[in-house]
Amino acid sequence: MKVAVFSAKAYDEQYLSLAGNGLELCFIESRLNNQTASLAQGFDAVCVFVNDQLDSGVLNTLHAGGVRHIALRCAGFNNVDLECAKQLGMGVSRVPAYSPEAVAEHTLALVLTLNRKLHKAYNRIKEGNFSLDGLLGFNLHGKTVGIIGTGRIGLATARLFKGFGCHVLCHDPYPTDEITTLGGKYVELDSLFEQADILSLHCPLTPDTKHMINQQSLTKMKSGVMLINTSRGALIDTQAVIQALKSQKIGFLGLDVYEMEGDLFFEDLSNQIIQDDIFQRLCTFPNVLITGHQGFFTHEALVQIAQTTTNNLRLAAQGKSDDLTRLA
Repeated sequence: MKVAVFSAKAYDEQYLSLAGNGLELCFIESRLNNQTASLAQGFDAVCVFVNDQLDSGVLNTLHAGGVRHIALRCAGFNNVDLECAKQLGMGVSRVPAYSPEAVAEHTLALVLTLNRKLHKAYNRIKEGNFSLDGLLGFNLHGKTVGIIGTGRIGLATARLFKGFGCHVLCHDPYPTDEITTLGGKYVELDSLFEQADILSLHCPLTPDTKHMINQQSLTKMKSGVMLINTSRGALIDTQAVIQALKSQKIGFLGLDVYEMEGDLFFEDLSNQIIQDDIFQRLCTFPNVLITGHQGFFTHEALVQIAQTTTNNLRLAAQGKSDDLTRLA
């Protein structure tokens, strides 16, 4: 099977090549979109990531060029027109579970860094400033944490917060007994908003969850709430969050994802002028911490992503669609 790997970085090539026995992998640095879809001409499959675009136009171009399978090397699939793929007879597979602890631990890293202001303390010490003024934090022990989405990552995050002695409230349309076993409690969404000192998002992006954090939901939250998003950027209405930061309704904001990250993340833009004024406004707040979609970025996660992705491709090549971690 000939596979065009889009949005390929050096680490993608390293890990996928090690796991890709029996596959002919061609690594393409460009993202997949309407302008680059023709690069997949003559390939049997494409391997794509979170910010590649697979709308109906791209899918039709891929199909016309011979592509019959789309292998997502991520869990999310909101960037794929699944109905169009199904109509074209194109298989779509993903990586539903890749070291959920990687994202859960990054969530805790954002919480701890924001709370104890470790990033500020680091810079101060390098400058010889040992003052503690402005570095006051709070104990996590005894705080109420609201987790929206209790799949593998949400569950792993709940375990970590319980280890800190937090009260864990959860919301998910598909509850799991594992949450109640570890001492968590499922509540209605409004109740979670009202009670949470820390709110962490771990749900997929769907029409129902898009902008679930908005002006209306923010009014229900505690003043000074800490909001963490390591899931998908569009779960948050960024303009509403900026207003909540200005009014101090949000006391801390930690983001590993951003609604318009496709034009920014995974690239070195340090020598360019960032044109996204909304993102630049977020960066001006002293209580905002943003990382560039690196929650998944551990050795263990990359090994699992590569193994599952290449296995999906081999199964697709063998016509064993029933064994795939597939979507369409």
